[in-house]
Amino acid sequence: MSRPRERARLAGLHVLADDDPRWKWDPVEQARAACAGGAAVVQLRAKRATDRQILAWAEPIREAASRSGALFLMNDRFDLALAVAADGVHLGQQDLPPGRIPRALRERLLLGRSTHDGQELLRAQQEPIDYVAFGPVFETHSKDRPAPPRGLQRLREAVALAAGRPLVAIGGILPARVPALRAAGAAGVAVISAVAGAEEPVAATRALVAALAEPGA
Repeated sequence: MSRPRERARLAGLHVLADDDPRWKWDPVEQARAACAGGAAVVQLRAKRATDRQILAWAEPIREAASRSGALFLMNDRFDLALAVAADGVHLGQQDLPPGRIPRALRERLLLGRSTHDGQELLRAQQEPIDYVAFGPVFETHSKDRPAPPRGLQRLREAVALAAGRPLVAIGGILPARVPALRAAGAAGVAVISAVAGAEEPVAATRALVAALAEPGA
């Protein structure tokens, strides 16, 4: 894996295909819509499902991502990421530290890290990761226990602390907010409800992709 080339593919729209039962669309439908709409990255986020169910979802998601040219990441579980031949894994603060993943396995995966404040970003500087996610930038209801919104000024500070790694903004992302996020230095944005909760998830994805492509965004 060429790290610079693969890291460059992390810029753009990240869509988290989520297994929360409140969504109209299941994770596979969400991911397929994201790929059809031009997402750069699709991440399977399954907080409620069994490993067997996650594996069943992962295969068609991986195929859809491969056809569209998107990266496919697994949330939380590096073991399942390897099992399904994902491109990478996204790790939260309560997950296995990236440095504890054996080097030979790390070389097969892009590694992302969730961060919420300056201390976590400083620790992330020392970790063998490829990108950081930071947020929530705006208020969000997609997660069970969302942290308070960080705002654009903290996002700017987070970009500086990311030490050159791509930073993906998450939390309350809407197309109208994308220009401000890009102006603050975010390489990409990540969404859950903006696609999972949309009546037309392909159109919702396209709107976010278009906002990211606007001049000055």
